[in-house]
Amino acid sequence: MTNSDKTSALRVTLLSLAAAATLAMTGCASMSGRETSTVVGATVGAVAGGVLTGTTAGAAVGAAAGGVVGNEISKRTPK
Repeated sequence: MTNSDKTSALRVTLLSLAAAATLAMTGCASMSGRETSTVVGATVGAVAGGVLTGTTAGAAVGAAAGGVVGNEISKRTPK
């Protein structure tokens, strides 16, 4: 795979993740603040994990870690 192919694949992946995140966030209107923070954390973690590692396993680990971080942050955020 050439660098051009890798760049194109990365762009498609990032656009797909962004589109999925946008669709998921439209369903967040009825969610609690804690649930929303967890989803946002998982989405950011998935994108970061996928970009940093270039693998779906990295994206999955990033999503799990981001979800936990988002959940914990929401617990500490004053209401």
